[in-house]
Amino acid sequence: MTVLVTGASGMLGRAAATRIARDGHSVRVLQRRSSSLDVDEVLGSVTDREAVRRALDGVDSVVHLAAKVSLAGDPAEFEAVNVGGTATLLDEARDAGVRRFVHISSPSVAHSGSSIAGAGATAADPVRARGEYARTKAAGELLALAADAPGFAVVAVRPHLVWGPGDTQLVGRIVDRARSGRLPILGSGAALIDTLYIDNAASAISAALSKAESVHGNAYVVTNGEPRPVADLIAGICRAAGVAPPTWSVPAGLARAAGGVVEAVWRVRPGVDEPPMTRFLAEQLSTSHWFDQRATRHDLDWTPGVTLDEGFRRLAAHYAG
Repeated sequence: MTVLVTGASGMLGRAAATRIARDGHSVRVLQRRSSSLDVDEVLGSVTDREAVRRALDGVDSVVHLAAKVSLAGDPAEFEAVNVGGTATLLDEARDAGVRRFVHISSPSVAHSGSSIAGAGATAADPVRARGEYARTKAAGELLALAADAPGFAVVAVRPHLVWGPGDTQLVGRIVDRARSGRLPILGSGAALIDTLYIDNAASAISAALSKAESVHGNAYVVTNGEPRPVADLIAGICRAAGVAPPTWSVPAGLARAAGGVVEAVWRVRPGVDEPPMTRFLAEQLSTSHWFDQRATRHDLDWTPGVTLDEGFRRLAAHYAG
């Protein structure tokens, strides 16, 4: 296949593009800044219809990762990229004769703040989703799945908490805050959370692309299938990076309340980086969220190739240089 991957300048987009190329497909990428990958590249935004048209020329499959990802920000920006950009890409892909469209979503599209224990990929819900990112990703996923039709196979993939060497989001922030003593455990730290190592995320996306015409119209949450207490996961990342894991805790309810205050302040006076806490982040760190992987593994004919413990070893090797 000739595959367009959007958002390839991010860690997951780069890994997915690399894996898809390794699996024998011709890859083109579309993003606002260079991906530095040895593939055909178009610079531009998914909100720019002309750039999207150029990127889709001669393409028969799409993997859509481009998104505005943040804990805070202007709601209009989330809407423009995560909803408007998805709508533009879908329209132009159909007009260009694309036959397979893998939409990369997030489990947060169906998370209303309470614990998730062994659930499957329940329907995306923009009304109950927490925060602008989750809300707009939910709306974008609904648009994508609604476009599924004969000759235009759409499948949604929801990778859950992707991490690995070079990760500046989850891993980078945990390590930086632990090193400075600003990382507490919320509540007891016993909430079971599943994550997804980067290589497994990339292979799952490639599997979804291959299976799109037989599993179209469905959404799949993808994880390592190894839920662990959140305190253990954070400690594993910290130890791999050579920093001491957090030893102090904050009541979950207090963290949620503080997150609400921080969000209110951020709306008036946004900082230069991500806010230190939001209600969504407090909920994610204090409630269980792990998922039934049976449908994902069966339908996509996929299993993760890297265990959590092996992932921690690779992360430690990365930090050791």
